[in-house]
Amino acid sequence: MKIGIVGAGKVGATIATLLESCKFCRSVALADVRAGIDLKGLRKSRFVHVDVKKPAPLAAFVREVDAVVSAAPYFLNKTVASACARAGASYFDLTEDVETTAFIQKLAARAKSTFMPQCGLAPGAINIVGGSLASSLQDVRNCEMRVGALPLNASNQMKYYLSWSTAGLINEYCQVGEALHQGKLVTTMPLDGVERITIDGTEYEAFNTSGGVATMCQTFAGRVGDLNYKTMRYPGHRDLMKFLLQDLNLAPRQELVTQIFDQEVPLTESDVVVFYVSVVGNERGGGLKQRSFIKKMHGDTIHGRKLNAIQLTTAAGMVGVLELFARGKLGGGFVRQESVPLEAFLGTQWGGRVYGG
Repeated sequence: MKIGIVGAGKVGATIATLLESCKFCRSVALADVRAGIDLKGLRKSRFVHVDVKKPAPLAAFVREVDAVVSAAPYFLNKTVASACARAGASYFDLTEDVETTAFIQKLAARAKSTFMPQCGLAPGAINIVGGSLASSLQDVRNCEMRVGALPLNASNQMKYYLSWSTAGLINEYCQVGEALHQGKLVTTMPLDGVERITIDGTEYEAFNTSGGVATMCQTFAGRVGDLNYKTMRYPGHRDLMKFLLQDLNLAPRQELVTQIFDQEVPLTESDVVVFYVSVVGNERGGGLKQRSFIKKMHGDTIHGRKLNAIQLTTAAGMVGVLELFARGKLGGGFVRQESVPLEAFLGTQWGGRVYGG
């Protein structure tokens, strides 16, 4: 299978790195508007200069591959997905943006090819785990999904260094989210719903951000009492973000905030991903049960490339569903993350290596 990746940044290049060892992938075309992309050690990959904002080169790129992965900034995903729809190509992305996912869902309504947005970590693997645990119980009271992509050490005031897309980070801090309360869809305000959670002796704070539930509210409405997703950080981070984005009213100026973070907040390669899912409900024919999936994941060196934890976990979520697609397990049209059985995901090469064990 030929795979095209739009966006040769940290995560795009990591996806290409993991695909190096995948038998289902014959070649990778890594597209970006920037020159000088480092492909050292990636024998399956070739670079293609593509400006997503120019329809003709994008259309030509899409026609050359069997599946397209958008690892570009979230605000370019509609353009890439539309090009795939016109060409009849299958499409995957990493977006956490709710509006973009709704657009792609409508786009895929009549498509025969596969359209699967929100792959990766959260949304992505967190929904595969959450959906599978929720489906394993009857009369589910609650499903809690929490993920933190965190520096191993941080000495600045907000206890945070950058490790992934800054534009995506700021966007999920600014947009409203979705949740289920008593089985009904509700809107959650960003940075609200603060709670404290302790995992392996380390205390975190968790709060509302957008996009992490993916399409689970649609899937489980009326079937699960309370279902929600929150981002985890070290205590104190949320208050500083609320001051910056809400008290100073910078949320409407996301580009400015992104620029400030990129210039002034260090990028770290020493990070950890904390992954937490807890589901409570009645077992079929039994009593009240609690089932959980908790894991701390670190970076690794793959094919001579040092990958941090957020890169590895995000790329593994994507490559896992690509393997299932290559096996013919996903079907056509719009595919939801929670439709993927956890057992099948953990049975893939990279889904099992990173999230299993």
